Amino acid sequence: MINRTHRFHGHGSLRYVYQRGELVRAGKLSLKYVLNERRQEYRLAVVVSKKVSKSAVLRNRIRRRIYEIVRHLQADITAPYDLVITVFSEDVRDMPNAELTRLITSQLEKAGVLPRASKSDHGKIEAKGEK
Repeated sequence: MINRTHRFHGHGSLRYVYQRGELVRAGKLSLKYVLNERRQEYRLAVVVSKKVSKSAVLRNRIRRRIYEIVRHLQADITAPYDLVITVFSEDVRDMPNAELTRLITSQLEKAGVLPRASKSDHGKIEAKGEK
């Protein structure tokens, strides 16, 4: 789980990202992001609606998996971005960890939040994320 300083607090912050942020969309999830100059570090929220799964246990499992992947990548996030990852498919719950890591990493790279990595760097991230 990511540190408390890296989480959103209140709906006003989320509303700011939704109104002013830019979108990077993949099939199963999307990333909305905006640079927040008033902060020192990045913040992350993961949104999983009841349309994805009626079970709170499953929604929280998806949320925790994504938080853990971003926690392994946090050393590379140097700018104070506000990030909102929205999950659209229940398939994310059963997706292998390496594939989910690759999907999130590619979205963060497209957004410019992470520097573009070479092929060998992706292998290191995947190995770190798998237990």
